[in-house]
Amino acid sequence: MSMLHASQATDAPVSMTSTSPTAPLMRWVMAATLPGIIAMTAWFGLGVLSNIVLAAAFGLLLESVVLRLRKRPVVPALNDSSALLTGVLLGASLPPASPWWLIGVGMVAAVVIAKQLYGGLGHNPFNPAMVGYALLLVSFPAYMTLWAPPQPLISDTLWAQIMGTLPATQIDALSGATPLDAFKQKADGLSAAQFWASDPLPAGTLNAWRMISLAWLAGGILLLAKRIISWHIPAALLGSMLILAALFHLLDADQFASPTLHLLTGATLFGAFFIATDPVSAATSRRGKLLYGAGIGILIVVIRNLGGYPDAVAFGVLLMNLCVPLIDLYTVPRPQGHYRGVP
Repeated sequence: MSMLHASQATDAPVSMTSTSPTAPLMRWVMAATLPGIIAMTAWFGLGVLSNIVLAAAFGLLLESVVLRLRKRPVVPALNDSSALLTGVLLGASLPPASPWWLIGVGMVAAVVIAKQLYGGLGHNPFNPAMVGYALLLVSFPAYMTLWAPPQPLISDTLWAQIMGTLPATQIDALSGATPLDAFKQKADGLSAAQFWASDPLPAGTLNAWRMISLAWLAGGILLLAKRIISWHIPAALLGSMLILAALFHLLDADQFASPTLHLLTGATLFGAFFIATDPVSAATSRRGKLLYGAGIGILIVVIRNLGGYPDAVAFGVLLMNLCVPLIDLYTVPRPQGHYRGVP
């Protein structure tokens, strides 16, 4: 995940021991992910940490290989921690204890394709972590839906899951629906009240997702307090999402999930503070950030309610990444004293 605009990048020689000015920002973002990672680990076990460690290792390795192929300095690029942060964000997005090869494929898409093929740090038009996640979701849906109910810290199948040697029958037994997915797939004619009264989720699942979402919110507040991100994108994303989700819910409460369910049981808060705010692939002006964030929030609700995926943060972010050049073109304020139409 890049934390530097292309316009700020420089081709000047860099000392092999120097640290990029973006590195402290990257490390603060990684520090802010700790509440969410700790909460996920507490509820879903060490498989969360295995995802992050493997993704981070793949990120550093792939970044090094591509930079050598491009004949660019390796150490300064690794010191900026961008590949490391991409690994942390992608690893936290995946179902716990995902197979190593799945994580590797996702990181190739994120680091090699979405970042380095566009020129590296500061030049990527798309959010790298979400490119990797979207590719995996479309290509390997069976593995990307293995969100099991709350697990002990060390499960009996942890190592087999990580190595990808778990038999197919056990994989099917482990797979479970998230609250959003369970509600979306409920039987036709079943009201929302009847659905929740039937205890459709394993014990503790709903509470686990709520606590994890609040942990991501705590990390997001830290980023705001440190002024690493501004409030515009998260506020616009969450505001538009809650308003549209409320309208859908008022239209048909038995078919469309409540705003609270949208907010607290998916990747909404994680996406609002840690994904959508990537300053390279996001809009730059204040008005542009509001439009960009609002667009993501609208897309999340539309895809969740009318599309085939129960969670749509990755698709919402990537679709709005496509719109960023146009948003920036029409929202960057004119210099003082210039008339409309004068460059």
